[in-house]
Amino acid sequence: MRASDGDREKIASRLRDAHAEGRLSIQEFQDRLDALYSAQTYGELEPLVRDIPVMRNKTPAIVRSDPAPRPVPAAKRSGGDKAMLVLWTIWACLVSVNLVIWVLASITNSELLYFWPIWVAGPSGAVLGAISVARRQFKEHA
Repeated sequence: MRASDGDREKIASRLRDAHAEGRLSIQEFQDRLDALYSAQTYGELEPLVRDIPVMRNKTPAIVRSDPAPRPVPAAKRSGGDKAMLVLWTIWACLVSVNLVIWVLASITNSELLYFWPIWVAGPSGAVLGAISVARRQFKEHA
């Protein structure tokens, strides 16, 4: 039976894994790859991996030098973030409305008026910014 390109790729993957595990030398790996890509049938593919064990679970062992961070429950993470998003959206809407009013008032008076929207945007934006930074710092250290 003739082998397909997909069949060859599966065998090539097994050969790469065997080489990475130290089961095949570089020369042996190259020789088997050359034979693999010139093979036409399943009968020619099977001998290339006959002496290589089949790995059922190819999960690599992860070595960590630092302890893994504690997972944050999804409900706590998303609830607070959503609340901050809502607060920032409300702030942006209020500032936008005040800016539009200021621009229209300045246009109708044919002169730039005192920039009073800063008193809406500044203090509330500073408070929201401080809360956002504090929350981020708390999350990083928690």
